[in-house]
Amino acid sequence: MERTWVTFDGPDARSLLVGEKVTWAYAPTTRNALNLLRNLWLAWRVIRRVRPSLVVSTGAGVAFPFFLVARIRGVRTVYVEVFDRVETPTLTGRLCYPLSDRFLVQWEEQVRLYPKGRVIGPLL
Repeated sequence: MERTWVTFDGPDARSLLVGEKVTWAYAPTTRNALNLLRNLWLAWRVIRRVRPSLVVSTGAGVAFPFFLVARIRGVRTVYVEVFDRVETPTLTGRLCYPLSDRFLVQWEEQVRLYPKGRVIGPLL
């Protein structure tokens, strides 16, 4: 199965993704309008070039632009909500929830926040 990763440039990502196809996203993303626009343009270019059948994300600000472009281009999306937010939804989770074909949560308590979420259990 062919895959392309989109993530932030850092020593951990570089070491874990050796030999993989990687596109570096713009950071920081937390409430950074300029990088939101840059990542939206990046998402448009990457999805148009790669033509994925599925976009999967575990969160972070770069997920929203990719989910938005994926939805526009008819690409299916799967979102995995983080395991450490049980009381309140994450900003990215709230933004990606309506754009997700499948929204996965790791705790039963998170279904209260995301009624269409499917519990998969903790990944770690």
